[in-house]
Amino acid sequence: MIVIGTLEDGAAYEVEITGREDRPVIGSRRVRALIEQYTGQPVLLSPLGPQRTLEPTDKEAVIAVLRAHTSVVEVS
Repeated sequence: MIVIGTLEDGAAYEVEITGREDRPVIGSRRVRALIEQYTGQPVLLSPLGPQRTLEPTDKEAVIAVLRAHTSVVEVS
């Protein structure tokens, strides 16, 4: 799964969401650091829920963190 977006400072990113424990995203060190920062914390999958604990293998939760903390342009 590929996600394209921009970070808060306007820097563009394109990452692959792998669903792997050791490397949940490939393509941007900054996005990987963001995911590592929120791993183990609760995240809303949509604005009104449900809520899950972010695990690197949970692709939906990883995308939810990206939607919450960056501007996601495309998910394919």
